[in-house]
Amino acid sequence: MNFQALTAVVLGLAACFTDLRDRTVPNWIPAAALGGGLGWHAWTEGWWGVLMSFGGALCGFLAFLVFYLLGGMGGGDVKLTAGFGALLGLPGLFQALLWTALAGGLGALGAVIWRSVRKRKSQASQPSRDEEFIPYAPAIAAGVWIALWVQS
Repeated sequence: MNFQALTAVVLGLAACFTDLRDRTVPNWIPAAALGGGLGWHAWTEGWWGVLMSFGGALCGFLAFLVFYLLGGMGGGDVKLTAGFGALLGLPGLFQALLWTALAGGLGALGAVIWRSVRKRKSQASQPSRDEEFIPYAPAIAAGVWIALWVQS
């Protein structure tokens, strides 16, 4: 396992844990992914790698910015995707976004089913704030991990 994959696994697990527990992604996680990605690509590919890493970060940020502005996604998810975009670089990011969309769709379906079962059992009338939002860091991490696995 190389530095890129190890960084993606460690930071992805940290993001999943905090997003599932607190519904937040601390800023240090996307910052570490951004720094690690820029460093990795500078070391392995030189200036061209740095350019691809910056491109990945920018495209990762822009990919989910619309969802954030419409209120469907948190800012931590947008920053996390930007950080992982830097880690993967521009070409790897596009594949990760496709896997993330698939994982997010499956996660949303699972959340809807889970909430429906819980609602029937508890007869709760109003969902709590935490139940209104689906943590998206697990889908982002899964998309990144699958993209790295497919690329290897």
